[in-house]
Amino acid sequence: MSLTLLEKITLGISGLTAVGIGGFIMVAPHAFYASYGITLSDDPNLLSELRAPAAGLLTLGALMLVGIWRSAMAQLAVAATLIVFLAFPMGRLVGLAVDGVPSGGIIGALVLEIAIAGLCIVAFRRRMGRTVATI
Repeated sequence: MSLTLLEKITLGISGLTAVGIGGFIMVAPHAFYASYGITLSDDPNLLSELRAPAAGLLTLGALMLVGIWRSAMAQLAVAATLIVFLAFPMGRLVGLAVDGVPSGGIIGALVLEIAIAGLCIVAFRRRMGRTVATI
């Protein structure tokens, strides 16, 4: 599958964001969440529950980046990008509706995720139906 320049840029932005966030949480969950005003305990159960999805996010981000250079992985990279960056803002919006307004840091993350989701929709609009249908 051949990617356009916009698609490659979108995969790059998405992949670097996912790798950065997932990696940061994996390595330093206390520092990551403190940046949002959230204080974590040293409970190994809690930290495990945070690191597990962070590893998934880091791995999906790496897949997004690989898709830029390996055409055989491009379709999977596009699907991963759409899943991650449409699901994250959707989950935050549900939280906003159910739980109320979170901190400014979380709202900032939501804005970034919506911006990346919009970029994904623009970049992959011609592929979205085909990508989902063929996976």
